[in-house]
Amino acid sequence: MSEPTFRVLVTDDEEQMRDLLVSNLEKEGYETVTATNGLEAIDLLKEQSFHLVLLDVMMPELDGLTACMRIREFSNVPIIMLTARSEELDRIHGLKIGADDYITKPFSPRELLARIEATLRRTHNFSKEQEATFDTGVLSIDIDGRAVSVKGKTVNLTRKEFDLLYLFITNEEKVFSREQLLDQIWGTEYHGNLRTVDTHIKTLRLKLGEAGGYIQTVWGIGYKFEATV
Repeated sequence: MSEPTFRVLVTDDEEQMRDLLVSNLEKEGYETVTATNGLEAIDLLKEQSFHLVLLDVMMPELDGLTACMRIREFSNVPIIMLTARSEELDRIHGLKIGADDYITKPFSPRELLARIEATLRRTHNFSKEQEATFDTGVLSIDIDGRAVSVKGKTVNLTRKEFDLLYLFITNEEKVFSREQLLDQIWGTEYHGNLRTVDTHIKTLRLKLGEAGGYIQTVWGIGYKFEATV
C-alpha cells in the first residue's frame, strides 16, 4: 500500500506567499487547495476534507485567529498559524485557541515542511502506512473522517482525545509513558502538567464505554492500547 496523499488547505491573502507555499508543498507530494481569507477557508473546510490547514494571521474579512476559533467549533483538523508577528503573547494566544503550531515569517521552506511533518506525525501518524478504517467489532474508527463509534453509536471526541486514540491504535500494544504522550499529542513546547494526560485518558475511556478497556494502564510507566482484552 502506498503512502497516502495529504491534503493541505493554504490560507493567505498574499498571492505571492500562497504560490510559494503551494509550490513547496506540491514538490513534496502534498495536494493543495487555496483560500484568500478566513471565510473562504471555513467554507472549504465545511465542504471538503483536509489533513492540515496553513492559516495566515493577518487577513482581510476574517483574520486567522478568529478563523481558527470558528474552525474549532466544528473541526479538529490540525492548524499551523503563519504570521509576521513574533510576539510571544500572540503565539501563546494562537495555541490556546486551538492552533497546533505557530511559525513566524519569514521562514525557510525546510522549516515549514519540518513543522508540517511533525504535526502530521502527531495527528495522522505520517510515517506509517495505515488503513482508512479501524474496526474491532466494538470500536469503529473512520480515520480520514476522524469519526468514532462504539457498537454503531457515534462517540463525540475532542481533537486531543481523537489524537490520543489514533496514536494508540496505530501503535497497538506499545507502552507509552505520560511524558511521551504529552510530547506527541501536545507538542514538546507545551508546558502543562502530566496530569493533563491522565485526565484526557480518563475522559476518553468514559466516552468509549465498553471499548474504554482497550486503553490499559501500565503501572509505574503509562498506558497502552490492546483491542484483544
